[in-house]
Amino acid sequence: MGKCVLIIHGGAVNTDPATIPPEKEEQLKKGLKTALMAGYEILERGGHALDAVEAAVKSMEDNRLFNAGRGGMFNINGEVETEAAIMDGATLRGGAVSGLKLVRNPVSLARTVMEKCKHSFLTAEGAQEFALSQGLTLQDPNYFKTDEQRQEWMEILQEAEVEHANKHDTVGAVALDMHGNLASATSTGGIEGKLRGRVGDSCIFGGGAYANNEVCSVSCTGDGEIIMLASVAHEVYALRKYKKMTITKAAQAAVEMYADKLAGDRGIIAVDPEGNVAIESNTNVFRCAYLTDDKEPFIAIWKEELEEHFK
Repeated sequence: MGKCVLIIHGGAVNTDPATIPPEKEEQLKKGLKTALMAGYEILERGGHALDAVEAAVKSMEDNRLFNAGRGGMFNINGEVETEAAIMDGATLRGGAVSGLKLVRNPVSLARTVMEKCKHSFLTAEGAQEFALSQGLTLQDPNYFKTDEQRQEWMEILQEAEVEHANKHDTVGAVALDMHGNLASATSTGGIEGKLRGRVGDSCIFGGGAYANNEVCSVSCTGDGEIIMLASVAHEVYALRKYKKMTITKAAQAAVEMYADKLAGDRGIIAVDPEGNVAIESNTNVFRCAYLTDDKEPFIAIWKEELEEHFK
């Protein structure tokens, strides 16, 4: 049996450190650890990487501190619209969903689309009808509207240019199981103050998520528009496959690629078939954690924590 690895993230962003006081940092790290253990326990029991990334992301979708599922950010109309994607590196199959307003765990609907639908991507009412037909848990829209997000939305409405709101956290996970399988999952509530119907990178294969057993598994976060246009997750795959870069070098290059034309926040987590870990961003905050079978859990909020750990 081979090595097990699980890496998760709760969003990368450049922000004023004052927005994450010590008590919030402690809560975020607790949430990251809970999600990490939810997924890693599956790997430790010999489970599939796909189950592990779904479990980890579900944990963060249920945690109001993260911008996915329950903690999703409000669009300009005061609604929460979520999206997600999941990909199986063993089969190269994937499922994606967007424009959800009622589905408690978008990542689980994405997996159900992958496994039980003839299509790979469903959106809005059609996705929710499929969720209902498959018995997935639905919630009243108020379930997703936390007081913190409502307050931030009110502040956005008072700004002159609501379309340029800069809150864009995401959650994601990548895993390698002991059988050599890779998987990736990414989920988000999108950009705060976004237009209704806006779709980000989290549900785009090759943008916010990608997995292939032969090369790597990747999940991205940051400015969705630039991540889609730069095909960031697929760039990590391509740099490793065709340029033979290490997973770390490939992730570093993908963070900086086309930065002159597509400037914005980017964060990447990735793992290769040998279990090598990459966590890279161009932001001062990257909420992340990882665990392998030969180390203690590592959990970080600040870029400087990552730099110290990996130096």
